[in-house]
Amino acid sequence: MCELYVKADPILFESRSRSLRIRGVVTTLRLENQFWDILREIAEVDGMTTNQLITKLHEEVMELRGEVENFASFLRVSCTRYLAQRAPDAKVALFGTPDLESEFLDHGFRLDMDAPDYIVLGFDMTTDYQRLSRLCDLARAGLPYIATHPDINCPVAGGFIPDIGAIMALVRASTGRDPDVIIGKPNREIAAMAAGKLGLPLESLCMVGDRLYTDIAMGQHAPIRTALVLSGETQPDDLKTSPYRPDCIFSGLGELVAALKAR
Repeated sequence: MCELYVKADPILFESRSRSLRIRGVVTTLRLENQFWDILREIAEVDGMTTNQLITKLHEEVMELRGEVENFASFLRVSCTRYLAQRAPDAKVALFGTPDLESEFLDHGFRLDMDAPDYIVLGFDMTTDYQRLSRLCDLARAGLPYIATHPDINCPVAGGFIPDIGAIMALVRASTGRDPDVIIGKPNREIAAMAAGKLGLPLESLCMVGDRLYTDIAMGQHAPIRTALVLSGETQPDDLKTSPYRPDCIFSGLGELVAALKAR
């Protein structure tokens, strides 16, 4: 079943921008092609053009909420809710926090470890050997496998604890499988969402982080400027072999702040 996702046409997860007029103002929206296709499908069902549908959604959410902090994210959520309604019996084996479980339940999915349709791996400090074994069993069975982010370690007071990337490595060693989809960094759309929420042009942002393979990689994919801080996971020697090169390197946030004040 996972071949359905792995062999998807790459153009589906490429992003493209589209300009339209909302409340008399020309607005540019950037979404992955897959989401544009879903919006077109919803519009056709309702007898509208895609632009008419987006304008209607904006008007209705403004009337209900009074504001929309990130309209592109709202459209993505609308698409996921539409898909969930198309498959109201979709069952998810979710390995994550109670908050993540609540998000999935709120979007119409059912949580089922016995006979799921999908696997979703999130950060979960409550996991145990039984749950890890179940995760590997489901991955080995070929179910669609999604991860929220690939970070290997999570910084905590006094050091690090294993993050999702470490669990992904365990699953790979046991089953030979990697996630079919990773949603978070280094997905470049995270930067676009941040720019939209802040109301700033994408090129004005700088990604600051301590991981080359997620933070700096996302910045390069966006593309935006990047600053690496060596106060977390990355060590200086890691730069010698990494394909991801930050624009600036600082020993920590203190040095970065001092450099900004000196400008």
